[in-house]
Amino acid sequence: MKKHEELPTEHEDALISFLHKMIKIAVKVLAILMVIVIFWSVADVIYVLYNNLIEEPYMLLNISDIFKTFAAFLAVLIAIEIYQNIVLYLRTDVFPIKLVVATALMAIARKAIIIDFKDLSAAYIFAIAALVLALGITYYLISKEDTTGVQA
Repeated sequence: MKKHEELPTEHEDALISFLHKMIKIAVKVLAILMVIVIFWSVADVIYVLYNNLIEEPYMLLNISDIFKTFAAFLAVLIAIEIYQNIVLYLRTDVFPIKLVVATALMAIARKAIIIDFKDLSAAYIFAIAALVLALGITYYLISKEDTTGVQA
């Protein structure tokens, strides 16, 4: 079986080869920027948590603070998933579809966790539920081993 390469740097057209190299450099820059965003986000989580804990009542969080903290934690985890997507994009031996679906599932699950149900219509809530279900089924299907034992 022929090895898959998303952006081959050896191409018969010199311009295409050059452009693929440029895109790979851009993806590497995005990876560096994403790492900076991740560390900045972690620092923000620490700062927000610290500020919530030093306010009265001391060392206690109300339910709103807890949900905001969860949202911040999940945002950092989603940023890490996006970083992994970026790194996988540079590899030539994998299709990153499973990680992309997992990232989408995590992002919509984050939305479902921090959602304020009193301000939403039933149609919006059902749409989120349908999206979670569809992504869950998709993730299951691409993770399922076929009869030969090879991962999808």
